[in-house]
Parts: sequence; C-alpha cells; structure tokens
Amino acid sequence: MPTEERGEMQVAESAEIVIIGGGVIGLGIAYHLAERGVSDVVLIERNQLTSGTSWHAAGIVGPLRASLNLTHLARYAMELFPALEEKTGQSSGYQRTGGLWLARNEDRMVELRRIAHMGEVTGMHVEMIGPSTIAERVPSLSVDGLVGALWVAEDGQANPVDICAAYAKRARSAGIRIRENVGCAGFDIENGRVAGVRLTTGETIRCGKVINAAGAWARDVGALAGVPVPLQAVEHMYVVTEAIPGLEQPFPIVRDLDEGVYIKGDSGKLVLGGFEPDAKLFQTKSVQGEQPFLELPEDWEQFEPFMTAGLNLVPKLADAGIRHFMNGPESFTPDTRPLMGESPYLRGFYVAAGFNSTGMMSSAGAGRAIAEWVLDGEPALDLWALDIARFDRSAGSKYFAGKRMEESVADLFRMHWPYKQAKAGRDVRRSAFHRQFAEMGAVFGAPTGWERPLWFAADETERDFRYAMGEQHWWAAAAREAKAMAAGVGLFELSPFTKVDVQGRDALALLDYLCANRIDVPEGKAVYTQMLNAHGGIEADITVTRFGERHFRVTSGAATRQKDVAWIARHAEDRGLEVIVSDVTSSEAVLAVMGPQARALLQSLTDDDLSDAAFPFSTSRRIDIGMVNLRATRVSFVGELGFELYVANEFAEQLLSTVTEAGKAYGLVACGHYALDGCRLEKGYRHWGHDIGPKETPLEAGLGFAVAWKKSGFLGEEALRRQKAEGVTKRLMHFAVEGANPLLLHDEPIYRDGRFAGLTTSGGQGFRTGLALCLGYIACAPGEPREALLTSTYEIAIAGQRHHLRPLAEVPYDAAGTRLRS
Repeated sequence: MPTEERGEMQVAESAEIVIIGGGVIGLGIAYHLAERGVSDVVLIERNQLTSGTSWHAAGIVGPLRASLNLTHLARYAMELFPALEEKTGQSSGYQRTGGLWLARNEDRMVELRRIAHMGEVTGMHVEMIGPSTIAERVPSLSVDGLVGALWVAEDGQANPVDICAAYAKRARSAGIRIRENVGCAGFDIENGRVAGVRLTTGETIRCGKVINAAGAWARDVGALAGVPVPLQAVEHMYVVTEAIPGLEQPFPIVRDLDEGVYIKGDSGKLVLGGFEPDAKLFQTKSVQGEQPFLELPEDWEQFEPFMTAGLNLVPKLADAGIRHFMNGPESFTPDTRPLMGESPYLRGFYVAAGFNSTGMMSSAGAGRAIAEWVLDGEPALDLWALDIARFDRSAGSKYFAGKRMEESVADLFRMHWPYKQAKAGRDVRRSAFHRQFAEMGAVFGAPTGWERPLWFAADETERDFRYAMGEQHWWAAAAREAKAMAAGVGLFELSPFTKVDVQGRDALALLDYLCANRIDVPEGKAVYTQMLNAHGGIEADITVTRFGERHFRVTSGAATRQKDVAWIARHAEDRGLEVIVSDVTSSEAVLAVMGPQARALLQSLTDDDLSDAAFPFSTSRRIDIGMVNLRATRVSFVGELGFELYVANEFAEQLLSTVTEAGKAYGLVACGHYALDGCRLEKGYRHWGHDIGPKETPLEAGLGFAVAWKKSGFLGEEALRRQKAEGVTKRLMHFAVEGANPLLLHDEPIYRDGRFAGLTTSGGQGFRTGLALCLGYIACAPGEPREALLTSTYEIAIAGQRHHLRPLAEVPYDAAGTRLRS
C-alpha cells in the first residue's frame, strides 16, 4: 500500500537507489555506483557489514571460466583488487598464487583442455601439464591417481573482509549512505514499480530502484516484493589447519575436481573445503538465520570425504592439527549460475545474489555489471546466462530450490558433461503430449525447465544417458529420426514455445515499433522478425502472426519466456499504448508435423485445402484435423515442408492420437529436440542466446533480410542504419569441419589465416548431411564483404587440437529452400 496511506510508517528519507545487503556483493555495487558518480544511494544492512556470508568466504580468486563473457566478468577482479589500496588506502590482501585444476581421468583432461582455450584467447597464462610437472611445482602434493592438470598463472586469493572495507570506504567518500542494523521489512509498490523500501525501524525510504544483494537471504527479501529469487542456502564447510612446516610459499590454489575439494594457502596454513553432494539445507527464516557472523556446528561426518581426499592429496595434512572448522551458510542456485539483473516481474527491482560460493571474486565484475544495468539499462557484456529472467516463478519455490541442492552444489566441481541433464527437481512442467510421447519411447530432458523428448529410443540400450566428451551416444538415434523425417514425415514437440498474445487498439503500433520487419500484413500471415534494442542489438528472435485486425501472436523460444513478455509489456506501458499483453504459453500445446509427406498426411485428415496455392509458406489459419479444431501455421525450423499445429490443451491427446494413427501410412516417425537442433544447424537458423543476442545486430548475424528497410520509426532503426552505412566489424559465418568429426559445442576458438578471429556460437551434427557444423562470429575490417571472408583459411581449436574449417557460402542443406516451400 502506498506510504501515505500507512499512518504507522514514517518516511525517513529518499534515494535514487537502495541496496539491500552489506556483504561483498552489495558493497561492490555501491563502490561501482560511486565510481560512476552516483551518490544518491542508501545501503542497508540488517546487522553489521560482512556479517552474513562474506566474512567467512574462502577468498579464492579464479578468473578463468568456460565462456568468454563469464571469463571477462570474472577476470576484472584481477584488475580491481590490486588497485583498491591505491584507490582507497585499504589493502585487499590480493596476491597471485597460480592455480592447479587437477584431473584424475582423461574425460576431465578433455574438459580442461577446452577451458584452457578460453584462457588463451583472453590473454591468460595457462598450461596443460602432466603429473611430473605437478610434482615439481608443488612438491607437497601427491600425484598418485592424477593424469594431469590445467595450470592457471592468474589464479590467486584475497581477503574478503578487507575488500568489503575498501568498497565501503570508497562508497562513503562519494556520499553513499550506509546504514547498519537496519533491515528490510517490505516494499511500497505503485503501478507495478518499486516506490519505496520499508525498514525494520518503521521508516520508509522512497526510491525508484532497489538492488537485492541479500546473499543467502535474497529469496526472503524477494518474497516481500512478490519477486521469485531461485536460490537456497546450505551448510558449507571448510577447515583451517595449523601451520605446516615446509609448505610452498605462496601455495597455489588447488582444485581436485574429481574429488570435489579445493585447497589454498593461508600464511603457512592450509584451507581445505569441498562442494557437498546432497548438501544440508539451511533455513534462513530461523533463529539461527537472524544471527550475525553465524557459525554452525561442526559436522565431521558430512566433511569426512573431503578430509580423506585432502589427506590423500596433501600427505603433510596427516601431521597438521585443525585450527578451525568453519561451517556457515552459503547460497546456491538451481543451475549453479548467479542471479543478476532486473526482475521481469517487478520494475525497478534488481537482483545480485546466488553466487555459489564465488561472491568475493564475483563482486568486482558483478558490481560493475549491476551498476551498468541500473544506470544504463543493460550491462556492457551479454549476461543472459546469468539473467534472473531465465527462471520463472516455479523455480523460485522453496521445494524446487531445496530439491536441486541434492546435486547443484556438487555440480560446481563435477564433470560438466555436454548435454548433461539434471536429475533432481524434474517433472515440474510437462506438456499435454507428455504421456503419449513417453509411450512412444521418448527419452526426456528439461533444457529449459519443460520436459521434452530429446530423442526416441529404439530399444532399451538407447534409453540411458551415457555422457561423454566426444561422440554422443544419442547421435545414432537423432540421425535416424532426422533422415526418416526428411524421407517422409516426422513429429516434433514444440509446446514449450513462448506464446504471447498482443491485443487492443494499439497492438499494431506497438509491434510495428518493436519489430524490425513489417508487421502490418494481412490477417493469417506469419512474419519472421527480430525485436531490437536502441543499439540495434537483437533482444528477441520471433515470429509474429496476425490473428485479426487488433490481435497478434508473438512466438519465441522457451528459454526467454519471462524476458520476452516483460520486454513487450513494459514498452507498451512506457509508450502509453492501449494494449493487452497475455502470456498464453501454458494454454496451448504445439505439435510440428514436418517432412515431404507432412501435407499429404494432414490433408488426409481435413477438408481444408492445404495445397501450396491455398496455404503458402508463412500462412496461418484455423483448420480441422480429425475432430479437433486448431490453428495451423506453415513455417519450419528444420528446413522441410511442415506445419505447426497450435491446439488447446484439452484436445492435445486427441490430436496426437489422430495424427500418429494416420501417419502409419506415411512412415511417420517421432523426432526429438536433438534431431531438431541438428536440422536447424544444417539450415543455418540462428538460436537466440547462442548465435544472436542483445550485443549482435541483424546485419552482423546475416539477418538483414528480416529488416524492412523501407519502414521507419522502429526501435534500433537509427543504430542499424548507421551500421549499414559504416559496415560491420564482425560477421556470423557458417562452417563445416573437414577431415574429422569432433564434438562441437560453443565458445571454441576460430582462427582466420592463423590468427584468432572469433568463437563458435553453436555447433553440432548435421544428421541429414553427415557434416560437423558450427556457427561463429568472425572479426573483419569495417565493410569487408562476406566474399572476402569466404576466401580465407580457417581452423578451430577443440580440446587442444586444431581442425580445418570450410567456410560455407550457402547452407549445406537445401540452399534454395525448395523443400521448405514446396
């Protein structure tokens, strides 16, 4: 309720921004707001600064990550921490020690070789070494059972309390107000926006923006505003030994990944910790949860596997006493990635939490990124992988987050298998087709939270997940499906598509502004387009279908549901348009019928004319299939003749039964998500979040054909026209690997004429063509034509090996599009 209606509340002050949480993340944000010249900020901390989880952080600084932008985010700490003393007069305790990422099997070595490439392209000093070199560099380590390691010279450590003190000193000197022993009791929300923060003192701070940096308590703070924050606090443990004579100085950061433990030096002592399988949940809403500088009871039974691993790795530990057993709360997220950005559910409410035991190290990059998000509307880096909008409300439930802790904590060090699927917290969201697809042999995964068929098993040997760093065991099944579909007809489950209805007097005006392509098309026409930001970057890759004069359907990928809905609704609100934006994703199931026999199959089930003349490509209208009335749209993400059938959930099972029964005469095959992805790679179709995103424009991505250049007034137009005149400095290229069939994923370095030129954005098998394919942005001179890039020589680096790449002048499957439009 608005503040003025609550007589018991007293408005204490106002601020542009309120930060909730006085730990290393909140203070890091305050520091970077100060660096940007912003001082109208209040930071509140319910107890004392650092008293939540920051004070007991292990203090490891590991700048290397598996993707480019996350590495850039992490490595900023290497620049900031050494500079803090000069900037603030407060030392950070930072020292570069070097670090070892140990491997006990060849699969782990392959993973580390892949990660090493990211270090190389970002200028770090990384090296793959064997057991003998490990023993030479760190004699205290036992190399028994080790097959090798990744050495990262830039690994280091710092003192989290000192870093917090430096951040706070800079913030205070800039005029930022820091209030300790003041908690958040609630929020004022007006017209869907944050308007104030209620304090436990009875006061209210009027503000327009709030940053929830409450660490392990961030979910509780979010709940006060109705904002889901998917994280869970667990008991996280490490021990500190007595001084150990003869220990290397400095002692490097050691990660024994296969044993789940880490070790670092501490003034002649060692700190040993680990990431627990089936971690013990900690309830923040408890008497203990209210205590500052909380230490939980020692739990040697839980810690025993880590202690044993540590003794085996560092024999000197056997003669060292334990000085301290630290057991404190730490928060983890369902996918072990942080939660950052503005909530799609409440304007002005930002989150910076869930750093999965890397808060101190992340405070530099996250602090800068959140300051950019709040002040500029977006971070300088593409941080979709960390954006809180990737989760919906169901992911914020206490049960779901707690269930995922059975594996999420340990997943930080466990093998990061390609295509790995979570086991805990599954079967949360099923489509109306789920039961029938299960009976047809579907092997399910949940890549975006929805249970969907990844492939269909021909027998029991194909049902189990068998993870590998090379050839995937499901390739044979996906190839079988794609080829059968291309020869006849296949079914795909597309129900997870995001489906948004935009209706009202100003529906056309809104979408005409948001979309780069022409939206004022006849009823029943589907338009492929992008929604751009002010810089011309791609905020969404969508199909807009005109249902009526004032009714449009926007369809996008499953992963961006919350983001896309908020993007459309907020622009409608900001422009004062009379529009109703409705998320109808869960009300309809979507069945894709694809392949050269798709028309024949469906025509046998309807009186409606599905011929090319009557139902051309990009047409959408209501038809009957058997006894079910539905909407059919003639588009395809696999490059074959096909129709997407949108049906109300109550008719879904009847539809699938009708189609599968009739499909027997046409060689119908059920196809999984992996077959679909291989087919879209063969056609060069872009995937938002990998191949395109807010930092790439349609011109760079080769999507200029989806821009209506004769149209004016759309968002991003000015930037796009300027880039068209000046020329792009990177282009998305399509490649095939020559002479090999490696596992292609993303972020593999590409070299042009011997020099690093870019990274892959996505890759995989083209099952119809038998090619190993990838997409990737290649740096070029401004305005350098695509033809010049095609004449260069290319290589790709994968797990320590170079492979020749053949640049493709046209897509390798049906380049003319005759199968798609036949």
